[in-house]
Amino acid sequence: MTILGVIFLGLGFGILIFFGIMRPDFSSKIIELDQRSSSLRLPTLNAPAPNFELKDVSDEIHSFEEYRGKPVLLNFWATWCAPCRIEMPVLQKSFEEYDGELSVIAINNAESKEDVQAFVDEFGLTFDVLLDPEAAIQHLYQISGYPTTFIIDSDGAIRMRHIGLISDDQLDRYLTEIGLP
Repeated sequence: MTILGVIFLGLGFGILIFFGIMRPDFSSKIIELDQRSSSLRLPTLNAPAPNFELKDVSDEIHSFEEYRGKPVLLNFWATWCAPCRIEMPVLQKSFEEYDGELSVIAINNAESKEDVQAFVDEFGLTFDVLLDPEAAIQHLYQISGYPTTFIIDSDGAIRMRHIGLISDDQLDRYLTEIGLP
């Protein structure tokens, strides 16, 4: 097979995966999540954010419930995502700026703990970075592109969903809309 043939074959598989034709079946994982959480709901604006439990890079388990009581910026990302790399400093800046008033959670898309830890170290991230090894939470939150950010109020209700790169100004506006100074 020629190099050109290999390229076209790889491109074909990439297109199939991108458009969801060959996506893995997450239904069994979602059913398992549903059995563990009676409050499991699909993410819709002004409704409670679905609960989840994930480990961080240090193997500590975090439940979304532990963040209730203050606003949450919930970000879905991947190390290979160029816009994710651009916006991580924006998220870190907001986390530092709203010290103690805002929780920031970044959920990685099915990458190795080592790759995620290298990313965290490269960007000096100090907020919670969680691993989603089977992409079950990505599926639960219906993530269709990276990065995707949810702004969740202190009562746990989803107030905004932003798909794509988020700027300082956009993030400041979203956080002001949920009552942060």
